[in-house]
Amino acid sequence: MPRSNRPRRPRGDRRPDEVEESVGLDRLMSGWKRTEVRRGREYAVQPISAASAQKDYLCPGCGLIIEPGVAHVVVWRADGVLGDAADLASRRHWHNHCWRTA
Repeated sequence: MPRSNRPRRPRGDRRPDEVEESVGLDRLMSGWKRTEVRRGREYAVQPISAASAQKDYLCPGCGLIIEPGVAHVVVWRADGVLGDAADLASRRHWHNHCWRTA
């Protein structure tokens, strides 16, 4: 009798290791966004790779331009009182070293 190449379990049923792999992929896709606390305030920090950096930005730490192709971070308040929309509107692009020393 010929061998069947169809999976034996239903499509929606995933093994635990498959679920962990998809969570890891989601984390990679989000760029490893993290939360940091500075001077008693909570900030969301999103790394931007050199390949994703396509525009000029002004770094608030040093006042210099972050040129396209330079890896950097985007930072915004994670605990603002005006809400998430206002926090996202006030996000800023920082050089990596400027954010670390701020």
